[in-house]
Amino acid sequence: LLMKELDILNSRGAKNKVRLLNIVMQLRKCANHPYLFDGAEPGPPFEEGEHLVQASGKLQVLDKLLKKLQVSGSRVLIFSQMTRLLDILEDYCLYRKFDYCRLDGNTDGNDRDDQIEAFNQPNSSKFVFLLSTRAGGLGINLATADTVILYDSDWNPQVDLQAQDRAHRIGQKKPVQIYRFVTEG
Repeated sequence: LLMKELDILNSRGAKNKVRLLNIVMQLRKCANHPYLFDGAEPGPPFEEGEHLVQASGKLQVLDKLLKKLQVSGSRVLIFSQMTRLLDILEDYCLYRKFDYCRLDGNTDGNDRDDQIEAFNQPNSSKFVFLLSTRAGGLGINLATADTVILYDSDWNPQVDLQAQDRAHRIGQKKPVQIYRFVTEG
């Protein structure tokens, strides 16, 4: 992608900055999961399956980590800047039969409160809470979680710190583990 747009990298100007940001977003999609690109997922018909995990190095690591965390009785918050990536992670949770909740910018207030309450219930079956980094920001208490995974870091590091704080709240009874997923190359 970078070599294809080499002229943009070597130029100046506002128009070229917009084009460069688009390239960077394409690279972020490459690093997160190839199914973020239209036509990359096998189908139609689109089917759940191991291909979802095997197509992405990050998802392979998440898969191994979540299996261990589930056995240990952990509760997990997974944050992503991209809601389309949350769609993929939701498909993954369905495939692995993980009981989960999801909150993003399209979640209405009542549903948001119901999901937070369901996740925080004593002995809740909810194992994973999928959140968009911005929607899962201030004002949410998910202190029953003991693991935070930043699958896709936000451009602004302060937003990631706020996301981590969802588990670091009054009422937290366990040490909280933070995992930030990055991809080299």
